[in-house]
Amino acid sequence: MSNLAKIEFAALDVAGNNYMPWMIDVEMHLESMDLLDSIKENNTTSKQNKTKAMIFIRRHLDEGLKIEYLTIKDPSHLWKNLQERYDHQKEVLLPASCDEWSALRFQDFKKVNEYNSAMFRIVSQLKFCGQIITEEDMLEKTYSTFHAANVTMQQQYRVRGFKKYSDLISCLLVAEKNNELLMKNHQSRPTDTTTFPEANIAIRNDNERKHHHGPSRGRGHGRGHGRNYIRGRGRGRGRGS
Repeated sequence: MSNLAKIEFAALDVAGNNYMPWMIDVEMHLESMDLLDSIKENNTTSKQNKTKAMIFIRRHLDEGLKIEYLTIKDPSHLWKNLQERYDHQKEVLLPASCDEWSALRFQDFKKVNEYNSAMFRIVSQLKFCGQIITEEDMLEKTYSTFHAANVTMQQQYRVRGFKKYSDLISCLLVAEKNNELLMKNHQSRPTDTTTFPEANIAIRNDNERKHHHGPSRGRGHGRGHGRNYIRGRGRGRGRGS
């Protein structure tokens, strides 16, 4: 009974805003406990298993719902009541999900994972409402919503002929990671910074030569001697001509 007492996911709220994920979670957990048949109509599940399923479902209901359905003892009856109460949400969810699908664009997301999460959320909502989105639909949605500046990249991915959306996303994640690495390298080594040892040695040798020849200009009496010497040579050439 300790497993049944554990809250595995968020309880169904009175408004039914989380009905879709709640319903899927309940079905998955009941199946893992071999209790899924207990919520089907006209089932032959044992009384003990029905009780286990009922306890599990009720533990994942809002307190208000627990009181409303206090007298229902059969999990299949409770399940049917909840479906009748909240299934109308499909009529509201379907057009909203269709609008989200139409507006979904790969170029609007900064991260591949963010786009991927939005994709699966919308696809799940559409599936819940009876609309099936295929692998081809998901691939085409991604290809067709690349940014115009990345049209060459989009064409390269098309040519690879992916059959599964997950394979395309894997490649996009790798490309994103490589691009982040390049950006980090660029930021840590600005373009005007010399990174090659040979270049560093050349710069150091040049500085040493300048340091070595610098004092020679000072022999005599500093920079003034140099300037007079140059002017003197100029005047000598003038007289010779």
